[in-house]
Amino acid sequence: MGPLSSLKVVELAGLAPAPFATTVLADLGADVVRVDRAKPGFDVLTFPHDPLSRSRRWIGVDTKSQEGRDIVLRLVEDADVLIEGFRPGVTERLGIGPDDCLARNPGLIYGRITGWGQDGPLAQAAGHDINYIGLAGALEPIGRAGERPVPPLNLLGDFGGGGMLLAMGVLAALVERSVSGRGQVVDASMVEGSALLTAGMHGLKNIGLWSKGRGENMLDGGAPFYDTYETSDGKYVAVGAIEERFWGDLVKVLEIDPSSVAGRLDPAQWEPVRSILAAAIRTRTRDEWTKRAEGTDACLTPVLDTAEAAAHPHNVARGTFVALDGHTQPSPAPKFSRTTAETPTPPVEPRSSTTEVLTDLGYAQSEIDRLRTNGVIA
Repeated sequence: MGPLSSLKVVELAGLAPAPFATTVLADLGADVVRVDRAKPGFDVLTFPHDPLSRSRRWIGVDTKSQEGRDIVLRLVEDADVLIEGFRPGVTERLGIGPDDCLARNPGLIYGRITGWGQDGPLAQAAGHDINYIGLAGALEPIGRAGERPVPPLNLLGDFGGGGMLLAMGVLAALVERSVSGRGQVVDASMVEGSALLTAGMHGLKNIGLWSKGRGENMLDGGAPFYDTYETSDGKYVAVGAIEERFWGDLVKVLEIDPSSVAGRLDPAQWEPVRSILAAAIRTRTRDEWTKRAEGTDACLTPVLDTAEAAAHPHNVARGTFVALDGHTQPSPAPKFSRTTAETPTPPVEPRSSTTEVLTDLGYAQSEIDRLRTNGVIA
């Protein structure tokens, strides 16, 4: 049983950050019920084998109807957490906002995730990950010198600064509730979460170690000892030999004359040093360099695609990935010494748990049939 096996969570179906936060909780044992629309039509939120839909039950409810609203509030009465990712004010208009839910369950943790936050000049504006991390100062530093910023997928806003910070906020509120006995609202903003992820960069700026433009600093690909290099087979290795002793091992692995790269800490010499490293690394394949670096502290590792990552011996040994219904996806993390998280369960068919969940809430079969006939539930 995972460490959150006693936790009950209601999830209002939405896009990436909210379901990711819920997945983190579900992976660690929480009992999650996803509340989706009763009649979704074309649904961008739903696709087969989605890891962000695993390990939860799934019901369909018309939350715009009075009876649908009542179903959600009955779920809330017995829940510890509700998670939603709508624009500010949407759940309030539906009658399932924080005040409505906390009136039914004063101990509820009401977790909300938006791009801009629940208030402020941009609170009602549309946006996506790229917009939020741009405003947070997290996008501008990513990219090569002299080129435009490069979107880092949607890892910073949606997942790192969004869903993960929301999950952490929910857990923090649960800890506080264990003392006060009271619930509260967690207002997670992807702008603020992404800004928080740049704390280390701000620290480097404060001491003058991040003062150049994009792609010209130590950790943004500007330094030759922290970059990726193409190998002879058109693949790539990652080099992270920052410390002097690691750099010494790298030079040995690459069979480079140490005197030719003696200026590696001088930014004025970075490009000549990079050229020497690049020329050396192009002489062998990615896997050949990986083999030569094994057992050293050269900090040279392969750049793997998702399929290769799942098959790598280290990840296999650690159980970093799991196959559900034949489809590979990341395993729950982190690991615990006693309360080991169980293998996630595959996603169920959308809205297929409606009857089961309503029965658990005390609805008679005749009531469930009537609600389905009236379009209140799927």
